[in-house]
Amino acid sequence: MNKKVKFDLEKEMQGCKTMEDLVGKNGLVQKLIGGMVEQMLEQELEEHLGYSKHDSCGIGSGNNRNGKSSKTVQGSSGPIDIEVPRDRNGDFDPQIVKKGQRSISSFDEKIISMYARGLSTRDIQDHVIEIYGANISPTSISNITNKIMDVAREWQSRPLEKIYPIAYFDAIHFKVRQNGKVVNKAAYTCLGIDLSGKKDVLGLWVGENEGAKFWLSVFTELKNRGVEDILIACVDGLKGLPDAIQAVFPEAEIQLCVIHMIRNSIKYVAHKNSKEFMADLKPVYKAVSEEQAETKLLEFQEKWSTKYPLAVQPWIRHWENIKTFFKFPEEIRRIIYTTNAVESLHRQFRKTTKTKSVFPNDDALLKMLFLTIRQLSEKWTVMPVRNWQSAISQFAIIYGKRVGFDLE
Repeated sequence: MNKKVKFDLEKEMQGCKTMEDLVGKNGLVQKLIGGMVEQMLEQELEEHLGYSKHDSCGIGSGNNRNGKSSKTVQGSSGPIDIEVPRDRNGDFDPQIVKKGQRSISSFDEKIISMYARGLSTRDIQDHVIEIYGANISPTSISNITNKIMDVAREWQSRPLEKIYPIAYFDAIHFKVRQNGKVVNKAAYTCLGIDLSGKKDVLGLWVGENEGAKFWLSVFTELKNRGVEDILIACVDGLKGLPDAIQAVFPEAEIQLCVIHMIRNSIKYVAHKNSKEFMADLKPVYKAVSEEQAETKLLEFQEKWSTKYPLAVQPWIRHWENIKTFFKFPEEIRRIIYTTNAVESLHRQFRKTTKTKSVFPNDDALLKMLFLTIRQLSEKWTVMPVRNWQSAISQFAIIYGKRVGFDLE
């Protein structure tokens, strides 16, 4: 990229405060794409003429450069103004932006998109050079993606809905460099389902230690951002979470992920007994009612607690937060039975970060996870959770005014 474009790029970066400034209409990426396209057009013209700009070979060649013409093309986020070079003979036929072509949406957000998919800044530089014939320094790419942190912080503090019928909480771990050492840190995710059945990541927090104090700060933050009520909180045994959520949202129901409970139990059972153990456990969580489940749990405890106490005792100890889903009909049970919704998000996190063995700091981790969330959110806004109409009807009957319905 030439010095003028590079200087303008650095200047524009100073003014980016929101996602709209970065990737919206007339945003930084739009201007960057325009500069890349112009550079590609210049390369095409050079190949057409057979000599580079200012090369003496052009003297007497029979054709040379003849200024530029302005053109506006459409990107997916809005119009982009470009300058198209011309030749004196008028037979230059560009292929990147053909005559009459009015859209280059395929170029839009390439750099942000590539970074969001886990490519390093140097990978992006190599890719842009190889595919598009344009050069942008790794420093410029880093500066552009670093601006995403401002947008991520704005996203993290945005106002939220008043009511979330369901909220999932889970953690995923990464290696992060801190004070010259590599430490394990957890990224804690809160995925909410709103009254229309749409999924939304309410927040993302990175920390070393979880506990009641940590979770209390998370729920206080959610409340300060406008959340007044959470009906059901689905969790994976996160330390200190049940007490903290009920301190801030006292009417919230807690549902421990049954699938995680099963996985944790089977780890302590010998392979030769695992099939029989699971056959006895299944009637507990597949029971049609809480009463039936407690009867089966007692039978299960009497048979296996002596031989495999580590596999059985968690079911007894945490039964109060396991049995919650028995209060609800099948439409809701299927949604709260497991934290699969947030685990699916975490699988996407792993896919995006698989090339990053260690993150240099917390911000670098948050930046990449935020971009992953941003990509997924575009899909989530289209369709609600499966069978949500049935589920919300049941919520209306069970919770009435808490979800804005008065059926009396």
